[in-house]
Amino acid sequence: MLRCVSLAAMLAWAGLLAGPAAAQMPRPFPATALRGELVVRQPPEVALNGRAARLAPGARIRGDNNLLQLSGTLVDQRLVVNYTVDPNGLLLDVWILSAAERARLPWPTTPEQAARWAFDPSSQTWSRP
Repeated sequence: MLRCVSLAAMLAWAGLLAGPAAAQMPRPFPATALRGELVVRQPPEVALNGRAARLAPGARIRGDNNLLQLSGTLVDQRLVVNYTVDPNGLLLDVWILSAAERARLPWPTTPEQAARWAFDPSSQTWSRP
């Protein structure tokens, strides 16, 4: 009985120590991710930067806590996001940004900017030429 209690206490203590460290890990965005403003209209229909767009079949939307979000729960909310598109131009991966991620500037908003700028994947920063 004493072993079970001490094992449980050690696991709880380890969880407390690991929790803050895991929460501080920045999300790794791919170099193909662009920044924009997303408004979900009637899924899969969305507005991206004020223009009509569509979610791809199998699109993944991750909240600022990195958990998956259902598009239907986000209807009519203005969200600052990083996103990728599939070869057909449909939104494939969407990350709703936290305040710290929104503050990480500059971030390209067009494929042309992403082609001209340099991306450092280890620091998750872009630099303009």
